[in-house]
Amino acid sequence: MKRFIYIITDRNRNNLHVGLCSDLLKTLEFYRQMPTLFFDNSKQLNRLVYFEEINTEEQAMERFKTVSTFTRPQKEKMIRPVNPDWVDLTIGLNYESGVRVRPQLRPSISSNRRAVTF
Repeated sequence: MKRFIYIITDRNRNNLHVGLCSDLLKTLEFYRQMPTLFFDNSKQLNRLVYFEEINTEEQAMERFKTVSTFTRPQKEKMIRPVNPDWVDLTIGLNYESGVRVRPQLRPSISSNRRAVTF
């Protein structure tokens, strides 16, 4: 079963939270539903800036233990090569998983239109 190691931060990038989960989208939805679970309103963890997909639970647990002990500069060294602008990666995950809602297409104008000839 696949596991994910992730780093999530607030909008000001003050806090870097490392986590381990089996369903990344569900975990991110949980953070969205419980914005003040770990911090107050000003420090809501809502921006996924890094994640790794690991195939075995044992390897994921070892990697999680390692990354959890990293200092902030070490975590930033991990993030910057893959996400230099610190953009929220959730958007790409939603798009890839098919969660993205298709935009509404404009209904066609009356089908009784006459062709205009010159």
